[in-house]
Amino acid sequence: MKLKYASKWIMALSATALLAACGDGGSEGTSSGDFDTSDTITVIARDTASGTRGAFNEITGVQPEGGDDMTAKSAVIQNGTQGVISAVSGDSNGIGYISLGSLNDSVKGVPVDGTEPTNETVADGSYPIARPFNMAYGEDLSTQAQAFWDFIFSAEGQAIVEEQGYIPVEPDAAAYEEQEGIEGTISLAGSTSVEPVATAISEAFNEIYPDVTFEISATGSSAGVTAAQDATADIGMASRELSEDEASTLTHEAIALDGIAVVVNNENPLEGLTLDQVQKIFTGEITTWDEVTE
Repeated sequence: MKLKYASKWIMALSATALLAACGDGGSEGTSSGDFDTSDTITVIARDTASGTRGAFNEITGVQPEGGDDMTAKSAVIQNGTQGVISAVSGDSNGIGYISLGSLNDSVKGVPVDGTEPTNETVADGSYPIARPFNMAYGEDLSTQAQAFWDFIFSAEGQAIVEEQGYIPVEPDAAAYEEQEGIEGTISLAGSTSVEPVATAISEAFNEIYPDVTFEISATGSSAGVTAAQDATADIGMASRELSEDEASTLTHEAIALDGIAVVVNNENPLEGLTLDQVQKIFTGEITTWDEVTE
């Protein structure tokens, strides 16, 4: 099942940008407590192999369809979700983006176009930055990998997706039917965002089939797709839609829907951004906080 980005579900986007009481918002900047809005924004982005980056860039227009990636040259690049969280939590002027399922109290999720990033707003299509979590494989799966694939889309597997903080794609899935003689190794490679939920599902699968060994590596979405194509992994994990070329060579299915949260430091009084402002921040067109207070 192929899910479209939530941004494509929305017919009209509001244009609301709010900042908590920060004075007059003039060009010289103002302060709110210890936060100075004249400070330079620290843009924190993901590496180019990241599915989160690819989805974020497409939805926000940082990389228009068929165009170049316009991520700000000054951006600090992180290789994983936790790296972004650590960088933003350690820099009062930091702004980044992460899987909504990974959002925690160490950073603050920013409303976009007046909508909070929550599972509910992703599910109803009102939050504009969302993407699917995909699993993919090339040739026919081994017996044990096929059993795992079936488990992912069973009622038990989809319940784990929800427990992990994501939106299941098969809420009415049938119960899993156990099989005899399932053993051997199953290898997965790909997205750092998908890896935690894949690991949780694999642990539940191991409770049924203790003779199965998992090899799971978080190598990035693009690397995961390549691993599935090259059969160096049984299943590739991608936190984005597959391209037409990729999809033509692989069997793929979305296992969950996830929002991409724009996050800032907890000291930042920012209350919201428009999608257009998000794009301009991450392309380097907006460089200081006072530019989003007007």
